[in-house]
Amino acid sequence: MEFWLDLNEEQTDLRDWVHGFAESVIRPAAAEWDEREETPWPVLQEAAKIGLYGFEFLVNTWSDHTGLSLPVANEELFWGDAGIGMALSGTSLAVAAIYGSGTPDQLVEWVPQCFGDEAEPRVGAFCSTEPEAGSDVAAMRTRAVYDEAKDEWVLNGQKAYATNGGIANVHVVIASVDPALGSRGQAAFVVPPGTPGLVGTRKLRKLGLRASHTADVFLDDVRVPGSCLLGGKQALDERLARAREGGRGKRQAAMRTFELSRPAVGAQALGIARAAYEYALEYAQNRVQFGRPIVENQAIAFALADMRTEIDAARLLVWRAAWMGRNDRAFGAGEGSMSKLKAGEVAVAVTEKAVQILGGAGYLRDHPVERMYRDAKIYTIFEGTSEIQRLVIARAITGRQIR
Repeated sequence: MEFWLDLNEEQTDLRDWVHGFAESVIRPAAAEWDEREETPWPVLQEAAKIGLYGFEFLVNTWSDHTGLSLPVANEELFWGDAGIGMALSGTSLAVAAIYGSGTPDQLVEWVPQCFGDEAEPRVGAFCSTEPEAGSDVAAMRTRAVYDEAKDEWVLNGQKAYATNGGIANVHVVIASVDPALGSRGQAAFVVPPGTPGLVGTRKLRKLGLRASHTADVFLDDVRVPGSCLLGGKQALDERLARAREGGRGKRQAAMRTFELSRPAVGAQALGIARAAYEYALEYAQNRVQFGRPIVENQAIAFALADMRTEIDAARLLVWRAAWMGRNDRAFGAGEGSMSKLKAGEVAVAVTEKAVQILGGAGYLRDHPVERMYRDAKIYTIFEGTSEIQRLVIARAITGRQIR
């Protein structure tokens, strides 16, 4: 599959369709749900009614062999609003985990249950981070023990900062099966709806993405059927055996999910950055100081030029990584991490400049750049901090185990 920078007709139609929903439904509701700090279920339902939220939408975007449909759609959603955008796309991380580690039968069984239907939309949660294991994935303490007599797995532990944690219909939990093997001894498990022993804490109050539910999740003797081990026990046993013998195996479950999702997450950051840039550009063209629009001042014009340049550069990295991932091209230089690193840093820098261009007005909630500035910061933190992305890239380009 060749790589093109021009979107085809189908991709253009998708972009315009999602943009229309973001403009007419998401943006008018953004400030309200940010203030309420609640999951915007009515918006999810509206998205489900038109097919923008659900299994079919993800199938259609993921089936694009160029890999560009998902980042294009994500950029438009988050251009509308990042908090509501995350409420709509947070489920996709659980889906990415099922897709990355599960069998085709597991994909068909569990992914639709992550979304529910238009009458009653649901959400999914991916639970990997722990209080003592964020960037240090190998330090994970959540354990999964196999009960052979009942063909069940018993999960115990605590997960932190889980998007949709506790309110999800389906939770995907990463747990250690063999702690001695570190990250190579981990596996992914589906916790079905209503399973006893899984409890979410109250919604955590955050700087940004306030319309998206985030909570800690506790697992106390959570029993799931053997069929809920993503990939199946035979594949797990073979992988653990190779690891114990010192052989090379597939990447562990959490990292496989992050690799699949990094370009899509970078596209989210792009949407925030583009929205802030566009607002600042319009403001600068209309704001008059000393008898002329402030955009005619070189300092403002150069800032806007830098903002646009950085956004376009980040988009190229995101599109390249999305195309490489979809076409099974190895990230030999950490291209997936490059895309997320650059887009996240650009989102923070561009939203800060947007606030600066608006001056005192930008610091007020009367203008959306204040919210965009808050929303952007998480993109240098979650799904691998900027420092971790640099570590991944450095290891890839040097071939050394840099610490």
